[in-house]
Amino acid sequence: MGGKDGFGPIPIEENEPVFHADWERRMYGIGRLVLTKRLLLLDEFRHAIERIPPAVYLNATYYEKWMLGLYTILIEKGLATPDEIKGGLPVELLPTVRLKPTAKASVPRVKPRFKKGDAILTRNFISRLHTRMPRYAHGKHGVIHADEGIFPLPDTWAHGGGPNAQHVYAVRFSARELWGENASPREFVYIDLWEDYLEPGRGKSTRRRAGS
Repeated sequence: MGGKDGFGPIPIEENEPVFHADWERRMYGIGRLVLTKRLLLLDEFRHAIERIPPAVYLNATYYEKWMLGLYTILIEKGLATPDEIKGGLPVELLPTVRLKPTAKASVPRVKPRFKKGDAILTRNFISRLHTRMPRYAHGKHGVIHADEGIFPLPDTWAHGGGPNAQHVYAVRFSARELWGENASPREFVYIDLWEDYLEPGRGKSTRRRAGS
C-alpha cells in the first residue's frame, strides 16, 4: 500500500497489545513454525498474501492476512486440504512422512555492480509476480548509500526459480523525487533494493531534470 492515499487516517491505539485476541497469538506461532521448519519461504508467504482478492485484503486485519495467505500456500503445496484446515484434524491418518524442507539459499561471493555514492535509476516495470520493489519508487533517481550484503532475489525465490543471490543496497531518494514538488526538500527516503532493480544513473543527483 506504500505510496497510495485515500484510505483514511491510520488508527493509533494507545497501549496497543501485541495481540488483540488469542487466535492472533496462535496464528503468529503457526506462521513462525512453518517458516522456521522451512516448509515454505518467506517470499512465497508474502506472495500468497499479495494474491488475496483486493476487496478482502482491504477489509482484513493484519493476522487475517496471515491466515488467508497461509491457507492458500499450504493447500498449493499439498501440506493440507481445505477440509483438514476447516476441521483442525487430518481427514485420514497417513503414514508419517518426512517433509523435505525448502532449501536454504547459498550466498556466493559476487562482485557488486555499484558502490557508495553511485547514482542509479530504478527500473520501471509492471509485474504480477512477487517483487520487493515498491511501486512508488519505479523509474526514480537515487544514490547508493550503503551495500547491505548479498541476499536471494525475492522475484525468483518466491516462484521456485532459485535464489539468484545478489547485492542489496540502501538507496537514498529525495522526498521530492518520490512524491513531487510539494514534498519537503530537506527529507529523504532510504529503500533497500536488489541489483536487478537498478540501472546506472547520471551524476550524483537524486533529482530528475525537468521533462526527464
